[in-house]
Amino acid sequence: MKKVVLVIAHEGFRDEELLETKEALEKNGIEVKIASTELGEAQGKLGARVIPDRLFQDIKMEDFDALVFVGGSGAVQYWDDPRAHKLLKEAVLAGKVSAGICSAAVTLAKAGILKGKRATVFPGDSRELIANGANYTASHVERDGKIITADGPSSAGDFGEEIAKALKRDGSMLNGRTNRTVSD
Repeated sequence: MKKVVLVIAHEGFRDEELLETKEALEKNGIEVKIASTELGEAQGKLGARVIPDRLFQDIKMEDFDALVFVGGSGAVQYWDDPRAHKLLKEAVLAGKVSAGICSAAVTLAKAGILKGKRATVFPGDSRELIANGANYTASHVERDGKIITADGPSSAGDFGEEIAKALKRDGSMLNGRTNRTVSD
């Protein structure tokens, strides 16, 4: 069974981006764990409450097939986090799926893993992707190889489905690189 870790801000994660992504992954038979900076109850922007399974600092990439950063106003706490950048680089080097939705895609950009890659983000943060070398597409969901980004809450279900497809090695990869856009 494939395993994914969803990284959330302890306060201010975007509810749909966590819950709908998690639902899509679990529907596809993927085990999901939630990590945050604290183990107590975390609260989403719209009131969702979840108990993280593990601390962010205890994530070991060898335990997971994908690393996913969830957006929301609290996601900025990971933008310049050296641990987040290290985990993302480890995931890419190990050929694992790396993903970010909404503002969380900026964490991927600042980690340097979006350089030369097609990517999307919450439109207000597009300049961060561009400044860090990404090819910003303004798509709802963008997949370039094993890196997946999405623009926000309304794309959470499709984002989760795209991660599941990447984990199932859906055959659409060509020489390790796919440029795929998912839109309405």
